[in-house]
Amino acid sequence: MTDANKARFNAEAAQWDSNPDIQQATRLAHKAYLSHLPSDPAILSTYDILDLGCGTGLLSLALAPSVRSVTAVDAAEGMIGALEAKLTAEDAAKNVLPICAMLEDPDDERIAVDPVTKEKVTGRRFDVVVSHLVLHHILDLRKLFATIFGCVKKGGKVMVTDFENFGPEARKFHPESKMDGVERHGILRDEIKTVLEEAGFVDVKIETAFELEKQIETEPGSGVMGPTMVFPFLICEGTKL
Repeated sequence: MTDANKARFNAEAAQWDSNPDIQQATRLAHKAYLSHLPSDPAILSTYDILDLGCGTGLLSLALAPSVRSVTAVDAAEGMIGALEAKLTAEDAAKNVLPICAMLEDPDDERIAVDPVTKEKVTGRRFDVVVSHLVLHHILDLRKLFATIFGCVKKGGKVMVTDFENFGPEARKFHPESKMDGVERHGILRDEIKTVLEEAGFVDVKIETAFELEKQIETEPGSGVMGPTMVFPFLICEGTKL
């Protein structure tokens, strides 16, 4: 994550959850992830999940009741602080561990801590690594997925969701004032498939997961939000043998 990204997300953390588009995109992503994870609750409840770019933990907390644990990582201190505040509630999930980090090493000791036992597990790996609405902020996708590959258990999976780059109109996903830290206007199917395969994942599948209807600027840079536009989101999945 660049300094521009960190500054933006730190500034927006307090109001992040009040954005209805973010809430809706997370609900739809959660539904998509569950449709790609084991349907047997007994199996899914054994899963340890790594959520990269977790933000305020909306997806992490949605997944938590279904799985054994969620390690929630984000490089923006403000986002992790917002998640930590949620976890102080009496009825908060007890199997979510928030970590403020720019994760670049699968053996980073910070993700070695088991959220359930609170013990450090050397060489800890995950059943599934998820990441939602993060890829378009990442300059070097190959470096990211090399790290993700290292974090996944043998037989485990990566599942990531982001909006699709379907042409020049995809730029309208962000108002012009929010372009700092945006490295690409959505993800390209062929490109992301190649990146996952080059990282070492097999059985790579790129599918349309859902569509999000959101307001766009009436004119680029005007700051005036007017008409709505439908943005397709992809779910990108691969398995580590």
